[in-house]
Amino acid sequence: MRWGALALVVLLLGSLIPFSMAQNEASNTTEIQQLTLDNATREQIIAEQLINQLTRLSEFTEKRVEPIKDKLPENSTILIHYEKAEEFKEKALEEFNNGDYYNSILDALTAMHHYKIVLRGLKEGKEKVEKAREWIRAEIERTIQYFKFVGKTIHMAEKEGIDVSNLTMLYNETRQTYKVVLEDIKAKDFEKAREDLQIAKEKKAQLDEELRKVRKELAYANADKIVKEFLIRTEKGITFAERVIQEAKERGIDTSEAEAKLEEIKAIYDEVKNLAEQEKWEDALTVILENKPKIDAFFRSINKIHERFVEKKIKRGVGAFLKEMQDRIRKDARALQELKKRGINTRRAEIELRTAAQELHIGLRLLKERKPAPAREHFAIALRLLYNVEQFILFHS
Repeated sequence: MRWGALALVVLLLGSLIPFSMAQNEASNTTEIQQLTLDNATREQIIAEQLINQLTRLSEFTEKRVEPIKDKLPENSTILIHYEKAEEFKEKALEEFNNGDYYNSILDALTAMHHYKIVLRGLKEGKEKVEKAREWIRAEIERTIQYFKFVGKTIHMAEKEGIDVSNLTMLYNETRQTYKVVLEDIKAKDFEKAREDLQIAKEKKAQLDEELRKVRKELAYANADKIVKEFLIRTEKGITFAERVIQEAKERGIDTSEAEAKLEEIKAIYDEVKNLAEQEKWEDALTVILENKPKIDAFFRSINKIHERFVEKKIKRGVGAFLKEMQDRIRKDARALQELKKRGINTRRAEIELRTAAQELHIGLRLLKERKPAPAREHFAIALRLLYNVEQFILFHS
């Protein structure tokens, strides 16, 4: 039974040694089979082969652990298993040298088991580092776009005569902290990059607060323009909402929430319009800002209805829905060309039409990927944009 167990040990070695090493050692197994037993016991042969492979595995693991050993926390699982592996390795070597081959085999196998856990932990750690690296890069990319926005805001505020000294100072300081993070990434010191990124985020929070103050001043400096744009956009939104609610009702969709929010938005619109007619631009803007949550909720409720509307159309037949949308896009494109020939500025409507076509394409791709929920969202956006374009065409026809 003891010899059978030892033979089984040889077969199990593959599961204890990393695949790359197992390939290199494949020939050794054949050698075991070919060795004669004239001058050595079976235990000694197996123990010797195990010690040889254990030594290689130890060296293989050491090369990967030692460079990062000081950077790992004291209670690191990797370090705990590494120390155990080293302990059992030394014990197995001592037992082999003393001729205690059976116990040497058992301790060598135990050491290999701990080395395997160490190598698996290192692999998983490397994958985590890669994910962290990608996350940091994505964060930096988002921040670069944010800095462009802040730079434009500073430029616009300066033109309006707004004091931007504090905003400019925080802008420069925050950019510098993110440059430090980029330098960390270039140096491949991702642990330091993570620490410096936290410092950069704290500085960015201060910049955000100052940016909000300046943007509020900038908004009031341009209150008349913002109010006029709000009235145009909201009037279209109300007309659109009434049409969507009516169509939804005809299809048996519950519109009670949207109708309640529509009444709220009409009251806000009338109040802003009344103040605008008196040229009380700042007061009108204050009404808009105070009611921003309600305004956002209104447009979200309309979007939800439109998504349900799209869902019902798709259920009746995806092909028919897509054909209808494509036909409308082609028809609207021809209509815009006619308006353009008449000297009407169709640039905004053309952009909306192109965007609608893109949203339709994205929705179709998501459907093919079996992602119906996000597909419906893109189809709903395409429908809203088409409606805007068609309203523009009707207005100028």
